[in-house]
Amino acid sequence: MNDPIPLSSLAPGARGVVTEIKVPVEHRGRILEMGLLVGTPVELVRFAPLGDPVEIRIRGYNLSLRKHEADQIRVRPA
Repeated sequence: MNDPIPLSSLAPGARGVVTEIKVPVEHRGRILEMGLLVGTPVELVRFAPLGDPVEIRIRGYNLSLRKHEADQIRVRPA
């Protein structure tokens, strides 16, 4: 039942492991440079008041992503 879901579908405080990154090629390098790689554990910290951006915790630091980027990153809930 642990099928991959969009990162933005996690509830605040929930954790998952990145399984796929579907971000367009022209933006993928920036995502990878920030340490968001397949196999990386992530935790969704919170959504901004209007739902965008999304704050995640990865590799010991917090990172904000646009919701449309978080929609394209698949995670397997942990």
